[in-house]
Amino acid sequence: MTIRERTEELEYESLSPFAAKSREARRKEPMQECDFRTKFQRDRDRILHSKCFRRLKRKTQVYIVAGDHYRTRMTHSLEVAQISRTIARGLRLNEDLTEAIALGHDVGHTPFGHAGEVAMDKLVGHFAHNEQSLRIVEFLERGDRGLNLTLETKDGIVNHTGPHLPRTLEGRIVRTADRIAYLCHDYDDSIRAGLLRAEDLPREVAECFGTDTSRMITSMVSDMILNSMDKEDVCPSGKVKAVMDIFRSFMFERVYHSEALAKEREQAVFVLRELYNYYLEHFEELPAEFVQREKRWGRHQTVTDYVAGLTDSYAVELFQRIFIPPAWQLA
Repeated sequence: MTIRERTEELEYESLSPFAAKSREARRKEPMQECDFRTKFQRDRDRILHSKCFRRLKRKTQVYIVAGDHYRTRMTHSLEVAQISRTIARGLRLNEDLTEAIALGHDVGHTPFGHAGEVAMDKLVGHFAHNEQSLRIVEFLERGDRGLNLTLETKDGIVNHTGPHLPRTLEGRIVRTADRIAYLCHDYDDSIRAGLLRAEDLPREVAECFGTDTSRMITSMVSDMILNSMDKEDVCPSGKVKAVMDIFRSFMFERVYHSEALAKEREQAVFVLRELYNYYLEHFEELPAEFVQREKRWGRHQTVTDYVAGLTDSYAVELFQRIFIPPAWQLA
């Protein structure tokens, strides 16, 4: 018996009957099994070692111009993975699957945070980062071969937001853990940026979760575990969900859509719009691997993939290289 087979056996012995089992997972393209890692562990490793995951270290979470201690898409994804694994362990669900989904859920995000996603949506007619995340892992990574992830991991990635719930409980954990992470950590970054004060929180949020980020996360995670124990669904209690909704509305009003960040949002939209239109007209200036995709995906989709995949810093660098005269750059 290999180490992988032993791990698979242990899943049936120790995990909940509602947990996803790695032995039952399926891929679009069959692969020779690893002697040491389960299918979900291999998914996690493939995402962790991918180019799209590495780019997240230079993609904005909320604050485009930020210091060393503000969240990026990479740190956000790691925080979602930690929260997800804690919940999965408490419910005896598959931690490896939750980790794989959490690490991959945001790889399709644009540069410049949600402002970039809104900009791409306006430019192309429809753009959603969860759908782009699936597109990247399914088709674009590894020289257009994709990562060949399991169906369970891909389902969790594309359905971590949007109208459809993931089929697995592990995917549903990530869907809520993502919200827990961004509410608490974007609040923490907003305190650091001077955009919010603890006393600004709605009374219901402060009374239910406190004003300390660690306590907030603990409150929501504890509620998720206790409310979902031995059930065929994973979700917060009705009371906590209602307070989370109040917290989310507050963050959208005071941070995500705030006037204080309006200038940054406008600049982000402008940079992406100009780059998108430029590469549509000068398609041959794209990297060779993207030019070669035109026959399969068409020009507009290829330019969308390229611009949406840029990091914040590289998008600005390209903009300066294309549109700013060298003498001005040195001034």
